[in-house]
Amino acid sequence: MTSVGTSRRSLLAASAATAATGLAVTGCGSDDDGESSSKRKPGEKIQMTFWAWVPGIDKAVDLWNKQNPEIQVRLEKVSPHNSAQYAKMHSALKAGNPPDLAQVEYMNIPEFLLEKGLVELSEYGADKQKDKFVGWQWEQVVYDGGVYAVPQASGPMGLFYREDLYSKWNVEPPATWDDFEAAAKKIRKQGAYIDTFPASMGPWLAGLAWQAGAEWFRTEGDAWKVAIDSEPTRRVAEFWEGLVRQKLVKTLPVMQSPWYSALQSSDVVSWVSAQWGDALISGNAAKTKGKWRVAPMPQWKKGAGASANWGGSTTAVFSGAKHPQEAMDFAVWLNTDPKSIDLLIAGGYGWPAAKKGFEGSRLDRPSDFFGGQKYNDVFAASDKAVDTSWKWGPTTVAMINHMTDALTDAINSKGSFTDAMKTVQKQVIADMRDKGLKVEAA
Repeated sequence: MTSVGTSRRSLLAASAATAATGLAVTGCGSDDDGESSSKRKPGEKIQMTFWAWVPGIDKAVDLWNKQNPEIQVRLEKVSPHNSAQYAKMHSALKAGNPPDLAQVEYMNIPEFLLEKGLVELSEYGADKQKDKFVGWQWEQVVYDGGVYAVPQASGPMGLFYREDLYSKWNVEPPATWDDFEAAAKKIRKQGAYIDTFPASMGPWLAGLAWQAGAEWFRTEGDAWKVAIDSEPTRRVAEFWEGLVRQKLVKTLPVMQSPWYSALQSSDVVSWVSAQWGDALISGNAAKTKGKWRVAPMPQWKKGAGASANWGGSTTAVFSGAKHPQEAMDFAVWLNTDPKSIDLLIAGGYGWPAAKKGFEGSRLDRPSDFFGGQKYNDVFAASDKAVDTSWKWGPTTVAMINHMTDALTDAINSKGSFTDAMKTVQKQVIADMRDKGLKVEAA
């Protein structure tokens, strides 16, 4: 298996080959007009703009501002709905007025590199911060030896389930995906659903494919290899299509009002999700307090212990930032300071990227909502089992839109989910070629 570091270098080599088309990948410390970043003078007061959407981050920013009166951060909340935040960021980059910093998900970093949108932070000491972060999350921000963001949080996956109803209906938390289907049939006989298949949630499906062993993107020399239409992905697609066709799962979009109502009414009694789902369940189904538990993800092979990640973000410094050193210092503080992490955890921001973020935190204790279970131990184990060979491509937003359209069409027309993923692969390859990248099906 190719190492993460080598793969990242290959990724940049493949992207760098497009320099003749204007799609270079290196970040810079100046804006498009050539205006250099400036070094803050002693005593000089500055203000930096930060775009983010994670809950609770305003309190962490307030704490920084209280502790750093000369280096103020102005937070602007942006909408993550339908990737609106990224459309706004790309537009701001093109207009030459991006924020100093922004929350950028791991999966979206490559597309900003192609746009020369991020500052390479090694010059400002970021490489010396490596040991503060979980290894696999750190590797998600390293390209060609350069550091292009500061890890913030991730989403190791597990299974949230209603223990009271599982016990009442004599259903065990499924150890395998075959067990999951069997449990779905028993639960459906009780008038409920084990879970939902959200066609609009491409990153969730990517997490399931990741766990099954898929590698959607890799590079060889200066060429991208795309394997969305691969055996592991087909296995996942066929499995969930079977559940949908048997009417064993709902097809509601998750994290929207009808789905929250389904949780509250016990119409949906499980959720294969990331750790950050705990805040969504507890915040939107408060009357089910004490009834939920967490189990590991079902496995394709019993006892395999395979896991994956859904979501996760970084704090990135955008090209054109006037004070990149202070911006990076803030990003490191935001994601490693114990008080900041505690505020972010309270807001439900996800699984900490900092090595010391879990132990001793409010995550590292039993939960009344989860019936006294120290449920995050499940996610701690999951985090350690994430396969680090997974890569993201440079057209993530478009890829997710293609997946939403293709899978929605398949559900409505009773078409094949595997054919839908085959269509997505063709569309992604076409998108990448439109950007001047050398790409082919793996």
